[in-house]
Amino acid sequence: MESLISIIIPCYNDWQYVEQAVNSALYQTYGNKEIIVVDDGSNAKTKEVLKQLESKITKLITQENQGQSTARNIGIQAANGDYILVLDSDDFFEPTFCEKAMLVFQDSSIKLVTSFTKRFNNFFSDEYYPGGGDLKKFLICNEATGSAIYRKKDCIAIGGYDEKMRSGFEDWEFYIRLLQNGGKAFVIPEFLFNYRLKENSTTSKANKLKYNLRNFIYNKHKNLYILYFEDFISYLLSNIEKEEKEKIKNINRLEFRIGKSILTPFRYIKFIFKKNLFK
Repeated sequence: MESLISIIIPCYNDWQYVEQAVNSALYQTYGNKEIIVVDDGSNAKTKEVLKQLESKITKLITQENQGQSTARNIGIQAANGDYILVLDSDDFFEPTFCEKAMLVFQDSSIKLVTSFTKRFNNFFSDEYYPGGGDLKKFLICNEATGSAIYRKKDCIAIGGYDEKMRSGFEDWEFYIRLLQNGGKAFVIPEFLFNYRLKENSTTSKANKLKYNLRNFIYNKHKNLYILYFEDFISYLLSNIEKEEKEKIKNINRLEFRIGKSILTPFRYIKFIFKKNLFK
């Protein structure tokens, strides 16, 4: 018999997108699944849409707004499956994702499965290729998408998502703990996940706070970063070098040189004026 997959969809005010997310879970070619939607204190319009979708899903859980980490944990606690697939309510999977992911899990060393990703909004689209890999790679940066599948027992063993992390990067921190005792993340080399780019999404907000969030993760997992100290320092120095090269490139750009040549006479006049003013 196929293992049961619990598809957890936390939802906060995504009334215009959540039906597509639910349908992408419903139409997975993998047969043995349940769909749990956690309404994390959404507005009235979203609640109305969720009510209309209730007949399509296994369970609808409603709570006061507590953030994405808590909503995911609540859904996982209610799940009956051996595997958990988390799916944000504004994104969607292609129909074959679960079926192909379960084949990957035949390798017991695999702790997490994701795929190549199409990112899009109304005006823009591109492709994202997460790298997957082991703990050492994930200490450097998040090499998986936030929507991914893993074993429930592994999630429970590490205490789920950190509910203090309400500003983003909670999936990256979760994956570090998921992989800290071994195993790796696998990326299916197909575009099976669709990620919606939104101006006010958790990810866009997190990127504005990325230095604070990185500082939190680095300090929380200080022992692991010490263990891989040389690799981590190499990464930091490489980033600094890259930024310096970019800075030099910008300085040498034609627009910069033209701007400088135009402004130099005015700066000189300003200097002479100040000099004469204070004689």
